[in-house]
Amino acid sequence: MIGDTETWGSSLDEVPAGEFLARRSADVEEAVRKAAATEILPRFRRLAEHEVDQKSGPHDLVTDADRLAEEYLTGALGALLPGSVVVGEEAVHADPATYEAIRGDAPVWIVDPVDGTRQFVRGEEGFCTLVALAHRGVVLASWTYAPVRDQLATAVRGQGAFLDGERLFAGTPTPGRDLEVATSHPDYTTDEQKRELLGLWTTGVAPRACGSAGLEYLAVARGELDATAFSWEAAWDHAAGILLVEEAGGVHLTRGGEPFRITGGNTLPFTAARDAATAHRVAELLRTAD
Repeated sequence: MIGDTETWGSSLDEVPAGEFLARRSADVEEAVRKAAATEILPRFRRLAEHEVDQKSGPHDLVTDADRLAEEYLTGALGALLPGSVVVGEEAVHADPATYEAIRGDAPVWIVDPVDGTRQFVRGEEGFCTLVALAHRGVVLASWTYAPVRDQLATAVRGQGAFLDGERLFAGTPTPGRDLEVATSHPDYTTDEQKRELLGLWTTGVAPRACGSAGLEYLAVARGELDATAFSWEAAWDHAAGILLVEEAGGVHLTRGGEPFRITGGNTLPFTAARDAATAHRVAELLRTAD
């Protein structure tokens, strides 16, 4: 249980990742579900005006559900692996320096308490909670929970991706059909970022604005979406989904042709796709703006 006082070492060098995840993955799932049940779902379609704030602008929202769910997860996840640190979206907004922990030596929990806050505020079900465990820039495990749908997708590096216990396979796009690609939403992109995505507006590709990034990654892992193309690299939006797609057989590439790094410094935009051929095609189209 989450309250178990069993002591673990201060790093995943002392506690092998596979051993930790075998013993504690269910506890992480419990923490994610409890955060949603106590802090998110009670506020769904019940938000008061004073419970919603803007961050960088009218399209960048934060709610009491975001803040309180992240606070709960920070305490619960940190207790599961002593010596680990938590990098959460709302904590980084308050203190950007805390993001540097992703590049450090300690195990790091990467948390987006409500991915798709705009959908949450509008009373739509297309939002999720994202948690990933990473060490020295490598994502080891991820949890993607859509609480209204009660869907939980999980992935452990080298052990596959699953949705509610069923193995996920991204597969390959249907020959002859336009590639469906979810792209950075225009409300969140600069003019330069919009220009970098223009290569996707071509014959054989059907781009559309993305919703919750976490749910778009899940759609790729399920074979329901062919690829994503995103212009930003905040780890809380991508870490969980990148591993989920990888473990379902998919591939992620930056515009420069390298795998996406959660530690940053990527050549943007980048793509996560159902297979290598699709990833390379999307990356090549993203380079046409150069």
